[in-house]
Amino acid sequence: ADGTVYGDGVNIAARLEGLAEPGGITISESIQVAVRSRIAASFEDLGPQQVKNIAEPIHAYRIAMPREVVAAGPAPLSGSDKRVESGRSRNAIYDKPSVAVLPFTNMSGDPEQEYFSDGLTEDIITALAAWRAFPVISRNSTFAYKGQSPDVRKVAHELGARYVLEGSVRKAGNRVRITGQLIDGQSGNHLWAEKFDRDFSDLFAVQDEITTRIVAAVEPEMSSAEIRQINKRPAGNLNAWDLYMQGLANMPNYGKQRAQTKRLFEQAITEDPSFVDAITALAMCHSADVYASRSDDVDASIATMFELAQSALLIDARHFRIHLMLSVAHFWQGDMGKAVAAGRQSVALNPSSAEAYEGLSAALCHLGLAQEAEQSARICMQLRPVGPRAYYCHFSLMQALLGQRRFEESYDHLMQAMATKPHDIVMLGHKTVLLGHLGRIAEARATLDIYLGKRGFKSADDYRKLYARNSALTELNLEGLRKAGWAV
Repeated sequence: ADGTVYGDGVNIAARLEGLAEPGGITISESIQVAVRSRIAASFEDLGPQQVKNIAEPIHAYRIAMPREVVAAGPAPLSGSDKRVESGRSRNAIYDKPSVAVLPFTNMSGDPEQEYFSDGLTEDIITALAAWRAFPVISRNSTFAYKGQSPDVRKVAHELGARYVLEGSVRKAGNRVRITGQLIDGQSGNHLWAEKFDRDFSDLFAVQDEITTRIVAAVEPEMSSAEIRQINKRPAGNLNAWDLYMQGLANMPNYGKQRAQTKRLFEQAITEDPSFVDAITALAMCHSADVYASRSDDVDASIATMFELAQSALLIDARHFRIHLMLSVAHFWQGDMGKAVAAGRQSVALNPSSAEAYEGLSAALCHLGLAQEAEQSARICMQLRPVGPRAYYCHFSLMQALLGQRRFEESYDHLMQAMATKPHDIVMLGHKTVLLGHLGRIAEARATLDIYLGKRGFKSADDYRKLYARNSALTELNLEGLRKAGWAV
């Protein structure tokens, strides 16, 4: 009657308050599950905590916020908190460029459509936060500009953002047009712009689709812009982010820059041991070594991937690239069931990532679920229709179609992938396989000799050991190689 609240919930809240750092927030697992998709913040998993007067341990999470923001007020930014060995505390968000999403403008002249433009903005903020690479300014901060037409450079300065995403929504009849543009907050230059025209019959489906498409386009654009900026800077005095971006810039030519690229990622991790993106990038270097037969010890490379994954999980278990990395490691180990499970988790954590769908498609295909693999590969292609990594989508779809013995379609997508990577050894092997299945024996024999010369296979067992342990495609590939003329 007097407004006082009693019960276990209050006791638990009081105990969790005791676990929180000054100015910080600690919550239980049930609360974390309820709010994680509703706020643009990241959560540090503290694990089960035994607290006074509570019989069972409480699984606790800390909401990660910069100390400066906590002191100023309740407007959290997404990003992972990190500790520095010197003892002083700082946040990785200030080492990375952040992005601000301004409220999309309702151009419909209908106040009732305001909820749609606001909801779209909020969804984009949440979806961008799932990428982890670019901290996202909170809704509380960006919605202060709602109804205004501010200078984007001024907004970027006031919010401390490198990039600003803005857009508009215009509804006419049963159609809606949504525009989006990504702007460099320092120069005011446009980095990306696109418009989407859709049928408005299914409001939420439109909102989900546009959110996914915008975020899938915007994050790679920011990464490309950062690489361009980093490459202009003189060597020396580079922080973890600079080193990481230089490593990413090397990845398209990784075969020629293996040692330098690994060293850049290792230096980034030394600078910031909590830098999950650098950890996963280093793990993917080891995967690339296995893929292209450059690893001196395949088992050691796989073990290193798992070690890096375990260290990353302790930092941010909700980072989609960690689970993608685990999927690839399980794949190379030959445990396709675990590879699929980790791939599904990666997609669940970031459904706007073509990279995640690409990894899931490969795992599904090698488990023998080729039709589902095709679905994931086609989503990958929708999210990444163009760009330097688009060939990965064609490669994924090629494998899924191969698994269904749809050889003509598979070969078409392989050719599109090889247009970008004409000398890729794995693709050359698949070209030989498909030519064999298609009965184009003269062409198949020519590529077979080149492929076997580069791989050094002497027997079918050699192929089985190197290709992919326990893959559902292995025997189908061997069948194609035999048709091509390999007498094994």
